[in-house]
Amino acid sequence: MADNAASLSALVTGGAQGIGRAIALAFLKDDMNVLIADRDEDACTETAAALSQYGRIIGTICDVSVEEDVRKAVHSAIDRFGRIDVLVCNAGITGPAVPLEQLTLEQWRSVIDVNLTGTFLFAKHAAPYLRKTRGCIINIASTRALQSEPDTAAYTSSKGGIVALTHQLAVSLGPDVRVNCISPGWIETAEWQKHANRTTPVLPEQDHLQHPAGRVGTPEDVASLAAYLASPKAGFITGQNFVVDGGMTRKMIYVE
Repeated sequence: MADNAASLSALVTGGAQGIGRAIALAFLKDDMNVLIADRDEDACTETAAALSQYGRIIGTICDVSVEEDVRKAVHSAIDRFGRIDVLVCNAGITGPAVPLEQLTLEQWRSVIDVNLTGTFLFAKHAAPYLRKTRGCIINIASTRALQSEPDTAAYTSSKGGIVALTHQLAVSLGPDVRVNCISPGWIETAEWQKHANRTTPVLPEQDHLQHPAGRVGTPEDVASLAAYLASPKAGFITGQNFVVDGGMTRKMIYVE
């Protein structure tokens, strides 16, 4: 039985910790119902309880790389809220940082399956409901889609694929559904983890000053943009990738 079916509703993957948790909170503060889908059961339960003071939120356990889990998560949102207006595909893993010759096919596939295939699966199963509400999809990629660190082939490829999938979905699902992407840079998420893993970050001043904006990013920086992209104010924006990195990808760096 749907609750508050007239209210806008969002589904946020990887919503129990980090950037996903900040996005869920931002949506709740915008009076949306929120379902968080996450494979960490403890974090999912903890976050749903902690954020319930801000609005209606439920958690569901989900491995985004498993299609049946994705189908169940989407149906849970429909069963509980009656609609999906916003889908945020945020769940992701980094995988091992190993030289290309040592990267196994299993390691490659595990990253691609979660980061890229998981994004595809949620878009696929949520699309019929998003069409009905003329909703939107917000994918979370990374600045690694635009620049690389050594030995991160799987992660970088998965995030680049998300950026490409974003503009493809925007064309395929438009004009009914808008689809955009956010590529965060260095975002400090230590204070947004589940209680057992939460720490207070201690960052040297040089970490902040190397950013043209003068500081390392926070989950709220990404969440505020997600809230805007989910709003009617962004009604003419689709197929775009927005970099949130304090200007780092625009900074030329030379070895001196």
